[in-house]
Amino acid sequence: MNSWHSLAGRTILVTGGAGYLGSAITEELDRSAGKVLCLDLPGKAAAFVRDRGLRNTLPYDVDLTDTAKLPAALDALIAEHGVPDGVVHLAFASSAGKTVEELLPADLDATFCRALTPTFLLTRHLAEKMRSRGSGSIVLFGSMYGMVSPDPRIYHLPMKPNPIDYGASKAAVIQMTKYFAVHYGASGIRVNCVTPGPFPNPNVQRSHPELIADLSAKTALRRIGTNPEIVGPTLFLLADGASYVTGQSLVVDGGWTVW
Repeated sequence: MNSWHSLAGRTILVTGGAGYLGSAITEELDRSAGKVLCLDLPGKAAAFVRDRGLRNTLPYDVDLTDTAKLPAALDALIAEHGVPDGVVHLAFASSAGKTVEELLPADLDATFCRALTPTFLLTRHLAEKMRSRGSGSIVLFGSMYGMVSPDPRIYHLPMKPNPIDYGASKAAVIQMTKYFAVHYGASGIRVNCVTPGPFPNPNVQRSHPELIADLSAKTALRRIGTNPEIVGPTLFLLADGASYVTGQSLVVDGGWTVW
């Protein structure tokens, strides 16, 4: 084992690695891991790596919602870089943010197909590759809205409450984490989930100050999270300090769900 927090020399694959939460994780991994494979939508990862001057991160264009091509895309990465030691899966796709009244069955199906199916395929494919080595850590991402319902009173018109298809799919990710942890535990592979609370991106913070105030008031710490605060919990689950932790949802929500 490395020291409890070290990821030196390890290869970590990050999906959604150029997004708001993913970018903070990727930047820290660039400093602390051996190699980072940053997967995101076309052009996004390359621009992020270039703009941030990352040295140990390689960008790749991968559309995870194209499930027919996903296994081949993962195999190509493995052929080039070997089986990753760790995986962080943040990429997520949902419907158009419709209300309960507006949501069509096809919208619900689309979110599950675009979010849950890629999560299942990616996790299974990489865990199967890790099996022969007998080790690996996979970190999925849930949400506080996979645990509790949004309070519609804090979403002021024209905003809509966080949609039901999003919450249901994130709840499924938390449960999927438990299934995968049991299935692959005997092979030395750990599967956990980081479950963030209110981490609105900068655009939302600028455009909806009243929502930010309401989100802050509902947390025990009386503030929203900032993206560097998701890094430590994620890297902990990747590293040897969490070697006896699997099947867990590590909630990082400022106390949102404790009352």
